[in-house]
Amino acid sequence: MKKLTVITALLATGLALQAQNEVDALRYSQTGFGGTARFSSMGGAFGALGADFSSLSFNPAGIALYRKGELTFTPTLYHATTNSTYYGNTLADDKYNFNFNNFGLVLAATDDGEKALWKGIAMGFGYNRLANYHNRVYFEGVNDQSSLLDVFAANAQNQTDIEALDPFGSQLAFYTGVIDTSSAGNYYTVIPNYGERQIMSLESRGSMGEILFTLGGNYMDKLYIGGTFFFPSVRFTQSSTYIESVENDSLYGFESYSYNSDLSTSGSGYGFKFGMIYRPVDWLRIGGAVHTPAILKMSDTYSNSMTSNFSSGTYSAASPTGAFDYTLTTPMRAMASMGFIINKFAAVNVDYEFVDYSESRLNSPTYKYVNENKAIRDKYTATSNVRAGAEFRLKPLSIRAGWAYYGSPYQPGVKNDGSRSSYTFGLGFRDQIMYVDLAYVYTMGSEDYYPYDPNIVKPAVNETTSSAFMMTMGFKF
Repeated sequence: MKKLTVITALLATGLALQAQNEVDALRYSQTGFGGTARFSSMGGAFGALGADFSSLSFNPAGIALYRKGELTFTPTLYHATTNSTYYGNTLADDKYNFNFNNFGLVLAATDDGEKALWKGIAMGFGYNRLANYHNRVYFEGVNDQSSLLDVFAANAQNQTDIEALDPFGSQLAFYTGVIDTSSAGNYYTVIPNYGERQIMSLESRGSMGEILFTLGGNYMDKLYIGGTFFFPSVRFTQSSTYIESVENDSLYGFESYSYNSDLSTSGSGYGFKFGMIYRPVDWLRIGGAVHTPAILKMSDTYSNSMTSNFSSGTYSAASPTGAFDYTLTTPMRAMASMGFIINKFAAVNVDYEFVDYSESRLNSPTYKYVNENKAIRDKYTATSNVRAGAEFRLKPLSIRAGWAYYGSPYQPGVKNDGSRSSYTFGLGFRDQIMYVDLAYVYTMGSEDYYPYDPNIVKPAVNETTSSAFMMTMGFKF
């Protein structure tokens, strides 16, 4: 099992949450597989098989294999458990999420006449979820090497005007008394000696999905083509609370402080996908698809606050609420697929996907993101994703299994792995009018998370296991 290692450096400079950077670009450029239970139970490997609504998000030509209309929707239950180890201390937290992974409508018309060249045409409209951001992390440990207050004090050095301090970080620390100045521009913290207990709770919520409209045609039962106009939407929120407390060896009767951060991101955009499937013989299908970059208009709102506790009392300060609009351009994608149909008893499909994450770009009319886009080019690279799945039909029951591997988006010299794997299984029950599909998707990953400057603090190692249970109900007409 490959490890998913994502090193998140929360530098805690006050700009940590409001500044868009390469981490945000990667988050919204990466997709997984979601949608219907049948699609998910085969590891998202459907590029050459088609006739499943989720395949429209990967190879739009799949719609041309529909011979009947279809209505489908997929409720999903998601559960993740994270075990976090920080300075030798291991704790666990978990999170549930219920959502709708998919809903879709397909209309199809066929012409089986001998003289007809175009044997069918179909159109589809609906929604597929492509990424899930729900996660909860909790860790704590005793740090005898550094403090977040070191970062706030360092950022304030040589600044004599308190009002000029960063209102999202150092200024909050000054107003709550956890950093102070002994002379003009010389700042120090209320923790002269380390050994404080550090606690962090972080919760993320949201998802990325796309509303899509697809049109496709079947040429002589040999060539299937399709195009999808897709409109991605992003919703992401993240709330964190970071606490440091001491039992002794502090200044001015300092006991503890908490630093709270809230970020809310929303976005929407557009793009186009084109795909083809060729069937040279009845048992073989070859597919290919290209996705244009998605242009996403993004909006962030953010705020921070801090509360300190001294023997003499409690002090609080809050930042203003910030807001910023920007544009994210995600990389294009290219896919190739091969599918095998074995005597109508079994179907096997393998997908290959190429994507270059270094092509993501941030932009804004008021800020050009020169450094951030350079970081994208320096840290990220082209990668390969592979999905494989099989279905065995024992009418009216179908048994399915799959696997997916997403390669690391990071350059070889970057201390991140970033690859991830999923293992899937499912069942299906079908008759002439309706069907019910069930799927289970199991994912394991490891995330190294730095609560502040990675040069002076060790990471929390977060081992996460997640399970997704999906049920698709569909009706044919």
